[in-house]
Amino acid sequence: RDSIMTTAERWTVADLAHFPNDDGLRYEIIDGELHVTKAPHSFHQVVAGRIVARLDDWAIAYNNGLAINAPGIILDGEDNLIPDAIWISQQRLGYALDVDGKLHEMPELVIEVVSPGAANARRDRELKPAVYARRGAVEYWIVDWLRREIEVYHNNQGEMNLAVLFREGETLVSTLLDGFAMPLAPLFRGVSTS
Repeated sequence: RDSIMTTAERWTVADLAHFPNDDGLRYEIIDGELHVTKAPHSFHQVVAGRIVARLDDWAIAYNNGLAINAPGIILDGEDNLIPDAIWISQQRLGYALDVDGKLHEMPELVIEVVSPGAANARRDRELKPAVYARRGAVEYWIVDWLRREIEVYHNNQGEMNLAVLFREGETLVSTLLDGFAMPLAPLFRGVSTS
């Protein structure tokens, strides 16, 4: 995603009601800071979709939760996030999903597929993981489709710490997701790096 605007003003979730919902832009509030991004690159979407499909297959097989593509997560007045993908256990889903169709608690696993650019890197590598860790995500994946790798972070007392880096040709396994294994090569098949 290419970031096109951030502001110094403090924003709240209530302010989002004043933005159009059909303009092709994504509006997120992270610690009171408004982030407006354009639709991501098609390869970004391909990789995110493949990850959700793999997680969904695993979740169905083990009957243990849901994988969701780009869900809305509303945590409080100053945090409204839209990660690229998540997995949430059945137990946590029971109290996280509200009547508005949004999650109001942090899922266990949050995934961001990074896009080129300094604003994107800051958002996905600094701002969002700080909120995810502080609000109870257990694991965070940063997927880099250009470098063909996935960084897996674990929450350690409210901070996301890099646990392992998986590269194309390797198989991602997770201490959080019992029985889950995802070879990286198929994720990136047909996805150009140029």
